[in-house]
Amino acid sequence: MPKLGVNIDHIATLREVRGGIEPEPVFAALICEASGADSIVVHLREDRRHIKERDLFLIRQVVKTRLNLEMSTAPVIVDIACQVKPDQATLVPEKRQEVTTEGGLDVVKNLKKVKQTALRLEKQAIPTSLFIDPEEDQIEASKRAGARIIEIHTGRYANAANKKQEDKYFQEIKNAVDFAQDIGLVVNAGHGLNYYNAQRIARIKGIEELNIGYSIVCRAALVGLGRAVKEMKELIR
Repeated sequence: MPKLGVNIDHIATLREVRGGIEPEPVFAALICEASGADSIVVHLREDRRHIKERDLFLIRQVVKTRLNLEMSTAPVIVDIACQVKPDQATLVPEKRQEVTTEGGLDVVKNLKKVKQTALRLEKQAIPTSLFIDPEEDQIEASKRAGARIIEIHTGRYANAANKKQEDKYFQEIKNAVDFAQDIGLVVNAGHGLNYYNAQRIARIKGIEELNIGYSIVCRAALVGLGRAVKEMKELIR
């Protein structure tokens, strides 16, 4: 059974809508942990559109499970990561104009920079994961870059227009997981997963953790955050 990482970025997004002081992401982290989350995920973006440095440092102090920091390779962000020392750093692509992360990190094209960033993080005893599309060349490049972990981008599967497409993209993910395991990488998965499509991905043997955020926060608006996390945890079991 895969573990559940809960991304709480959109708790901060809700706060930023009004530019106020609530809801507090740190409180959300505590509720998620108390409700069964195996890790807390936050993305400190370069434009600080939701999570801020203050949030990150407070969350680092209170998280008792694992803190997974999503981040770009920008030097200023890497500096902050080295100060915070999360339990894991996940390198993701980042564009200022995007609503959410639109695809996997192109490790093949940016191998040198990714490798340098991973090495710097590893020197601070921060295991590095790379958020990539389910493609063999990207998986091989991730291994060459020194990553211990990859997170398979499940967006194409989650956004499939019909069952035929969903089956095609599901098989891509399954093949990618098998290949990554064969070359010694730990495999996580996430992006676009919700209460309707996560269970199928959770059944893939070899996936260690599913990272899910937006759908949990949306459900929390209706049933409460604790219940939303518990329901997702039970679903992927």
